Amino acid sequence: MQRRRRLARLALFWEAAWPRAWPVLGAIGLFLIVALLDLPQQLPGPVHILGLLAAFGAIGWLAWRGFRGFRWPGEAAAERRMERMSGLRHRPLAALSDRPTGDDPAALALWRVHQQRAAAQIRQLRIGAPRPGLPARDPRALRAAVGLVVLAAFVMAGAEAPERLRRAFTPAFAGPVPAPPLKLEAWVTPPAYTGAAPIFLDPAGGAATVPAGSKLQVSVSGGHGGAPDLLLDAEATPFRALDAASFAAEAMLDHGGKLAIRREGTEIARWALAVQADAPPRVAFAEPPGRAPRGLGTRLPWKAEDDWGLAGLQAELRLKARPAAAPLTVELPLPGGQPKQAKGAATPDLSAHPWAGLEVTAKLVAKDGAGQQGVSEEAGLALPERSFNHAVAKRLIAVRKALSLEPERRAPARRELEEIAQAPEAFEHDVTTYLTLRAARTRLLVDRRPEAVPEVQEILWQVALALEEGRDGRTLRALQQAREALKQALDQAEQQDKARQDATDPQQKEQQDAQRAELEKRIQELRDAIRQHLEALAEKLQRENAEAIPFDPQSRLMDQKEMDRKTRRMQEAAREGRTEDAKKELAELEEMLKALEEGRAQRAESPERQQKRERGQQQMGVVQDMVKRQSEMLDRSHQRAEGDERDRAARQRQQRLNQQQFRWPPEPQQNGQQGQPGSQEQQAQQQERDRDGRQQRALRRALGELMQQFGDLTGEVPEGLGKADQAMREAQEQLRQGGDARDAQQRALKALQEGGKQMAQSMQRQFGMSQDGDEEGDPQDMAGENQQGGNGQDQAQGQGEGRDPLGRRTRDVNGTADNGADTRVPEEAELLRTRRLQEELRRREAEKERPAEELEYIDRLLKRF
Repeated sequence: MQRRRRLARLALFWEAAWPRAWPVLGAIGLFLIVALLDLPQQLPGPVHILGLLAAFGAIGWLAWRGFRGFRWPGEAAAERRMERMSGLRHRPLAALSDRPTGDDPAALALWRVHQQRAAAQIRQLRIGAPRPGLPARDPRALRAAVGLVVLAAFVMAGAEAPERLRRAFTPAFAGPVPAPPLKLEAWVTPPAYTGAAPIFLDPAGGAATVPAGSKLQVSVSGGHGGAPDLLLDAEATPFRALDAASFAAEAMLDHGGKLAIRREGTEIARWALAVQADAPPRVAFAEPPGRAPRGLGTRLPWKAEDDWGLAGLQAELRLKARPAAAPLTVELPLPGGQPKQAKGAATPDLSAHPWAGLEVTAKLVAKDGAGQQGVSEEAGLALPERSFNHAVAKRLIAVRKALSLEPERRAPARRELEEIAQAPEAFEHDVTTYLTLRAARTRLLVDRRPEAVPEVQEILWQVALALEEGRDGRTLRALQQAREALKQALDQAEQQDKARQDATDPQQKEQQDAQRAELEKRIQELRDAIRQHLEALAEKLQRENAEAIPFDPQSRLMDQKEMDRKTRRMQEAAREGRTEDAKKELAELEEMLKALEEGRAQRAESPERQQKRERGQQQMGVVQDMVKRQSEMLDRSHQRAEGDERDRAARQRQQRLNQQQFRWPPEPQQNGQQGQPGSQEQQAQQQERDRDGRQQRALRRALGELMQQFGDLTGEVPEGLGKADQAMREAQEQLRQGGDARDAQQRALKALQEGGKQMAQSMQRQFGMSQDGDEEGDPQDMAGENQQGGNGQDQAQGQGEGRDPLGRRTRDVNGTADNGADTRVPEEAELLRTRRLQEELRRREAEKERPAEELEYIDRLLKRF
């Protein structure tokens, strides 16, 4: 009961004190706001004192006025509050403390009953929450506004809040507040193309070397005085004001000199700046340019360097017979980013250019980020040209060359075209060829524009290709063009999908519809090109191989049916906006077309030649398996050697521990327990070494049989296989004696790979050229290169078993899909995603303002690729 009385008295105290204290607290809050804003320091000393007296007087008067007549609540008031809050009537708490005046037993009994009833009523006494009634006195809630402003003033003052409060109580009679100390910051930002980090200048002065074209920025704040001046070689540039005490200036550094900052005749800082001039790039031919070893490409080996990085590289070709003619410009790709030093060899195919077969002069032009150019010395070469066997095609190409040498002499070209058109039997009376020749002749006669000659040369090139290749060649080129056009449309659609943020925009919806219509158009063109090419191939096979190989129309129908299914899926994916799925279907379709071409080329061969080819391909597949097994044995030898090193190191550590502990006598049981696992491990290693020795002997026997079979097939045994046999014999002896066979196994692996290359070259000589005119098998594709000395060597590769350049199975010999392959070759869509990831990593690596740790991590990722 006493605790309830105390709580009730406290509630009454709060209800009476809080409304009285609010005016005082409001006045104190206003004083804190003024003090935290540092306004008293702006006043003179006497006015500051008067303000303090007025503030203290107001606070004291409000306190006296509010708390005069205030009394601490008594127990009777507390009881009345509890009765009021509990809803009790007739003051039951007073009945408990009252006493009757008489001694009448009946009256006393009645009084006790009355007290019992009162006690029953006060069992659930409630005190209630205090209700000061302040909202009635402050209906606009000014108290909340004062609290928020006080909080904001504390935030604005920050760490200076205690000092500002102290200054509010100490008037300043000594003068104005001292100015903040002088703060100087100066830095140089190199040009963006350099990729260099900003250079910060020491405020105390000094010397620095910066790239030409850098931007100087200086910031001065605090101190006494007005705006300072920036002096660069005695040329003054005034600072611009940022606020009352802060100034900034900028200047471009094109040349070196003395840099100084002066304020009111006083020099604040001085630097000696040296500007490093940006030298033009240097470029040269690494080797004399010429024809590429394979194909019709023009090999342009180059090397270039620049002090800050190369931005572009191109080759300019000029016709020797006409030096004044416009040059032919060929863009040469550079490695990722802007390399400071780079070299490479570009092989552009210029066989379709009108200058093909003619002498030209070539020079390289390199550009850097500043737009400067470096030019190499000129080199002469003859552009490779395609050889034509058709008589009319040869004459057309000759006319084309003559127009390149002397474009103004149109009359001889017209007469030659007229003679060709008058003998239609030379081009099988083809109406299209005849009309095209007549149109070209007429254009040379009527169209006098300079651009008419290149247009006629392009027409003659197309006619010559059509006569040389036949219908299947034309349909193949049309198919390749349709595939490239679809690829470009898919890439553009993917880029637009990434750039598009809001698909609800009507204009963007129209762009989406137009984009999907374009994709469907490209897919339909591809379908038509596939159909025409299959028909041309069927006609060619039926015409040329009607006697040797019967034509099977059902195979063409099956190819057409499957390819139609792929193109329909591509159309559905393009219509639904699934660009990645469309790319995946296109990659699979390209694999089908490639397999179809290879399969038809193999079926076109004679049975005896095809049988020999298959035998050779099987034997090269055996070499691949031997490389794999030899690599596995070499890996195990490395693991055993590493295990021996670890055991030797463990024994040495144990010996050092025993020597340090000086225990005598030794504990035989513990030492026996420690030696037992080592002996078991040695026994396991010896068993594994014996097993590898047996495998090495079996592998050597298989190599001997392979050498005999390949010699029977081609009449020669590769020298590399003989070296591999000798190295395998040495490895077998070392494994039997328990020695280190890694060196011999390494030599055996390299010899096997070299033998695989020699087998590929022998197969190439035996079976001639492939359908495309390239070599039947690249020796590099028949055997892998040992990259890490036995740990993860590349496997030998057999093109006859349908393996890619990494030695993984892709197709069977007949061109059908190999669904049982244990290694999945990345598809075209995955390759595109990987390329985009590499480009994004290179872009981020070029942003030198990123943290050093992130740049190092990106560099490690790029090195892995």
